[in-house]
Amino acid sequence: MASSDKVDSVDYIKHHLQNWQVCKTDEGWVWNQCQEAGFWTFNVDSLIFSFLLGVLFSFAFWKVARNAKIEKPGRWQSIVEVIFEFVDKSVKDTFHGRNPLIAPLALTIFVWVFLMNLMDLVPVDLLPWLADKFNVYALGAEPGHTYLKVVPTTDANITFSLSIAVFLLIIFYSIKVKGIGGFIGELTLHPFSSKNKFVQVLLIPVNFLMESIGLLAKPVSLALRLFGNLYAGELIFILIAVLMSAGIGGIVGGGIAYMVWAIFHILVITLQAFIFMMLTIVYLSMAHEDH
Repeated sequence: MASSDKVDSVDYIKHHLQNWQVCKTDEGWVWNQCQEAGFWTFNVDSLIFSFLLGVLFSFAFWKVARNAKIEKPGRWQSIVEVIFEFVDKSVKDTFHGRNPLIAPLALTIFVWVFLMNLMDLVPVDLLPWLADKFNVYALGAEPGHTYLKVVPTTDANITFSLSIAVFLLIIFYSIKVKGIGGFIGELTLHPFSSKNKFVQVLLIPVNFLMESIGLLAKPVSLALRLFGNLYAGELIFILIAVLMSAGIGGIVGGGIAYMVWAIFHILVITLQAFIFMMLTIVYLSMAHEDH
């Protein structure tokens, strides 16, 4: 019996960590049979939830901006103004160049990443259970074969997509501000330099290696930090659900454990959105520095 419970728990965890996928195989496009598929594999749930949350954020802030009142602002307008002022102050304190894109970019990153992280507080079985029931009754699918992950930032594809977009902006503004020669010089003449031209040429490979590693580490660290923290948080929620289903602690004990971790996790998801935003501002500020 214990062995059976162990297998069921492992299967439960694997099921909740599996994305709803579509991929291209030799037989064409297939759903949820992508274990050995190649490059063309899409995590549909991550794409849908991240897109919907982005639309929700854009619409909500647009609505507030359109109906903003100077006297007696509404509660939602006050919340948006607090967020806007917080992000604007962070940009002014950190970014030392002049670029009208940075503040809107920072606001978008902070709110969008926060909303994607916030999906981690939705009970782990709720939306997958509803999706499974829909597939069974509406589409005639077999029960228990519906995969759905509702937290986009627990998908490394989403976090790397965000970090690569930031990385491309870093490259773009580095070249725009410093020029091609300045950008190449930054990669090859720093951190070691010499007044002796011969020594300077000898140091170019060393400088290029060190600066390239530092440059490539920026998107990797951005993506992995966000992904790792949210993936670990989601896994803990799943483990709490496993303990509740196994009868350990009961519904009351499991509910208390869920609430305690959820309260702590609110700080985590907010902090991770803030860190992603701040590192983006810092990296773009460095890209605007012309030595």
